[in-house]
Amino acid sequence: MENSNDIQNRINELESLMQDPDFWQDKSKAQDVLREFASLKEKKEGIGKYDKDNAIMTIISGAGGDDAEDFARMLYDMYSKYVVSKGYQWKVIHQHWNEHNGIRNISFEIGGKGAYGNLKNETGVHRLVRISPFNAKKLRHTSFSLVEVLPKFSKLEEKDVMLKPEDLKIEFARSGGPGGQNVNKRETAVRIMHIPTGIAVHASEERSQEQNREQAISILRAKIFKKAQAEKKSVEESMKFTKNTEIEWGSQIRSYVLHPYKMVKDHRTEAETSNIDAVLEGDLDLFIEAEKNL
Repeated sequence: MENSNDIQNRINELESLMQDPDFWQDKSKAQDVLREFASLKEKKEGIGKYDKDNAIMTIISGAGGDDAEDFARMLYDMYSKYVVSKGYQWKVIHQHWNEHNGIRNISFEIGGKGAYGNLKNETGVHRLVRISPFNAKKLRHTSFSLVEVLPKFSKLEEKDVMLKPEDLKIEFARSGGPGGQNVNKRETAVRIMHIPTGIAVHASEERSQEQNREQAISILRAKIFKKAQAEKKSVEESMKFTKNTEIEWGSQIRSYVLHPYKMVKDHRTEAETSNIDAVLEGDLDLFIEAEKNL
């Protein structure tokens, strides 16, 4: 997939070409170049269109049982500390904890200028290797968690992803807090599934059913937008994709190794550090900047 730098380099080449007096002599060729130039400009604007916006981050524990759910909690703590260090704000949208204070899944909104642009490349599978605190034999254990970062759409941007009411399956349930404790006897929690794609979202932390519904709709729009980006298709084409969507634990983007040595390594950029304690305390600039410079 072309990145912003590749596109800008091609735009610069075309601009130089158009400054040549002989360029306009071949009208057919000139028209082709102008169309490519316009297309590249539109694509470049689209890549960073939402970078200044708020973000919605979801962390889902994967294979590994209690270890994976504890790892998801560690990632939540890590990103929370990063958010604070950048002066951002965050608000939980939906949460599902286990009895050991581990996270099965959690979604939260991150507010602040550039939040999505800074965090969008954190999307992917994260891998932890350590001596399991849940294993009596103290064996080394590998667990996985999925991080997903979406743009937070504003009212003005909702036109980019138009949802048909007949394509939505909406369910309501009682909201619950950490550890499964019921904190609200009314059915304010909302689950919405986009029937054509099978994408499902939850929102449960707002006080009213309507507020949670609006939050869930916003997340659903962002998920469909992200799906279109990943598939290199238009939003409309991605919404017609008729297949149940499942989380697939593919190759990890980053590994956090606590045993037999200490190392955090990003497998896309090769950025790495042995100071894993600092990373888990929210020092992510090394990895975020390396990804931006790809």
